[in-house]
Amino acid sequence: MPNSQTNRLLGYPDDARLLIINADDFGMCHTVNAAIIQALTEGIVRSTTLMVPCPWALHAMHFLRNHPEIPFGVHLTAISEWTVYRWGPVTPREMVPSLIDAAGYFYSFDNMPEFLAQVNLDELEMEFRAQIESVLAAGLHPTHLDWHALRISNRTDILGVMLKLAREYGLALRAMGKSWIAQVQSQALPTNDYDFLDSYHIDPGKKFAIYDQMLKELPAGLSEWAVHPGLDTPELLAIEPEGNHIRQTDFDYLTSQQAKDALEREGIILLDYGALQVVWKAK
Repeated sequence: MPNSQTNRLLGYPDDARLLIINADDFGMCHTVNAAIIQALTEGIVRSTTLMVPCPWALHAMHFLRNHPEIPFGVHLTAISEWTVYRWGPVTPREMVPSLIDAAGYFYSFDNMPEFLAQVNLDELEMEFRAQIESVLAAGLHPTHLDWHALRISNRTDILGVMLKLAREYGLALRAMGKSWIAQVQSQALPTNDYDFLDSYHIDPGKKFAIYDQMLKELPAGLSEWAVHPGLDTPELLAIEPEGNHIRQTDFDYLTSQQAKDALEREGIILLDYGALQVVWKAK
């Protein structure tokens, strides 16, 4: 059994199997928004995270404003990964030159090492803060912070910026990697007991069976799945042709009766980051 600190902080017994299913990338494009909305209202997804710099963020924020009961976080964004569909900072570009490439967009996924090697942390904090402030200015009330696509398991300096912002704004923070999870928990803060699942690492052709098996084997403590619902519309297939149905198969499982039955059979308790935020704000 894992360290049961998170269970105790959230008011659950040590052997409770807790799971956050969070839909990343809300605001990315229309078809992703449509899939996330349906997964939230009809499926097993319990929270989502908003990509503020993206073209369909306003549509996502309009939905969240009309549905204040739905927990959501800010999906801190400093990467723009596709060739023909890109975005850049909320902050004026001249104020954050280390965040943008020669074309004025965020760096691509392939160029992330170059980006991370030269990024100015003050500029990154400025942009992350601007994304949070944009959400608050819209009258919305996020529960947590996480991040989009950044591979930062060894960048304690960037994780430190995120932790600073989470504490300042009274938000919970997604954790990754054993050392970072341990650091957050050492401050008596609740977080996932295990590294979170990224659904992009699951074979779309075997997704139903893999997800069912993961629910069957879910350990005691708090786990998190970072999922990516989407629909294989012409819009999404034009943006992400190499996605190979990753988002569609996420959507299919997360809205299926099979998933609901598996959760009930296993006695798994679904949570969202609102429960964690209560404790983070009190510390």
